Amino acid sequence: MAARPTPPFRADHVGSLLRPAKLLEAREQIRRGEITPEQLKVIEDAAIRDVVKLQEDLGLKAVTDGEFRRTLWHMDFLTSFANVKSVPGKVKARFHTEAGEIERTPSALAVTGKLGRPRPIFVEHFKFLKSIAKSLPKQTIPSPSIVHFRGGREAIDRQAYPTLDAFYADLARVYSEEVRDLGASGCRYLQIDEVNFAYLCDPKLRGQVKDLGEDPDTLPATYAKLINDSIRSRPEDMTICMHLCRGNFEGAWMAEGGYEPVAEVLFNAIEVSGYFLEYDSDRAGGFEPLRFLPKGKMAVLGLVTSKSGKLETKDGLKRRIDQAATFAPLDQLALSPQCGFASGERGNKLSLSQQIAKLKLVVEVAREVWGGV
Repeated sequence: MAARPTPPFRADHVGSLLRPAKLLEAREQIRRGEITPEQLKVIEDAAIRDVVKLQEDLGLKAVTDGEFRRTLWHMDFLTSFANVKSVPGKVKARFHTEAGEIERTPSALAVTGKLGRPRPIFVEHFKFLKSIAKSLPKQTIPSPSIVHFRGGREAIDRQAYPTLDAFYADLARVYSEEVRDLGASGCRYLQIDEVNFAYLCDPKLRGQVKDLGEDPDTLPATYAKLINDSIRSRPEDMTICMHLCRGNFEGAWMAEGGYEPVAEVLFNAIEVSGYFLEYDSDRAGGFEPLRFLPKGKMAVLGLVTSKSGKLETKDGLKRRIDQAATFAPLDQLALSPQCGFASGERGNKLSLSQQIAKLKLVVEVAREVWGGV
C-alpha cells in the first residue's frame, strides 16, 4: 500500500511537544521580568529549530513548532480575539489519571462585547515554521466551539449578541480571517483541536451542558456549521483535519465515552479531510463509530498514548489497527499519538526520550503496516 502524498500522513502527530528545560526557564524569567520578549523569542526560535529537526530526523512528513510559543493550547489563541476573556470557571471537573482523580475548576471564557480580530494571531508563528521546515509545516488552532462551550449563553454578552445566531456568525467571521491569512502565508496543513465533540460523548458532561441551558443533542450540528463557516476562507489546496480530545491536563483526562453519540455528524457534516481520534484506552470506546467514516476521509488512530511513558508494542498496535479496519478500510486509516505531549507548557508526565521513542514507534509501525508514512 502506497504512502500518502497528502496529509494526514500514515505516521502523523497531533502537534504539541515537550518543552526543553531552557525554554521553560526562559518563560519563568520573563514572568519575573528578568528577560525581554525579544530575548524570549530568540530562545523560542532556537528551540523550535531543534524540535523541527528532531521531527524530520524521525521521518515525519509533517512537522509543527511543538506549540513552543504558547502557555496553553487554546487560551493564547482565543484571548487574542477582541472581547474574549479568560475568567474563573464555575464548574468543577474531575480529571482522571491512572493514579487517581484530580479535582480542579478549569478556566472559562467570556465574550464581553463584539468579537474582533485586531491582528493576525498565529500567522507569524507559522511563517517562521515554514521558513525552517523541510517537511510539510502544520499549524494547529483551537476549535471555535470552545468560545461557546466553556460558558454557554450566559457567558456571552446579551447587549452585543441578543441572539446566538449573530454570535456564531461573528465568531465564524473572525476565525475565517485567521484561516484566510494563514492560507495566504503558505499554510497548506491546518489542524483544528476540538474537545467538545468528545465531551458530548460523556453522559456526565452532557448533564452539565443541560445545566448551562444547552441541548447536547443539537450542539453537534450547531458546532459543525460553525466550524464549516469558519474555514470557508481556506485555499482550495489546504488540507484541514480535526483532533478530538477528552482532556489532556498533564496526562489527566476529563471525558469518557465512545464516539457513537456524535459520530454521524462528526464524520459527515464537518468539511474536513481527516480526524485525529483518541483511541489509546477504553475511555474512548470501540472502533464501531468508524463505520460512519465516508469515502475520501481519513481516520488517524491515536493508539499511542502521550499520557505516560510506557511504550506500546508493535504487535499490540497492529492488532488494534486490524480491529479498526473491520469498520473502515485500511487505506483510510493512519497512526498517531492520541494527543499532544504538552497541551500546557509543563507538559505530560514522561521524559523527552520517552516522547521520542513513541514518535519513532509511530513511524516504524506505519511503514510496516502501510509500506510508507
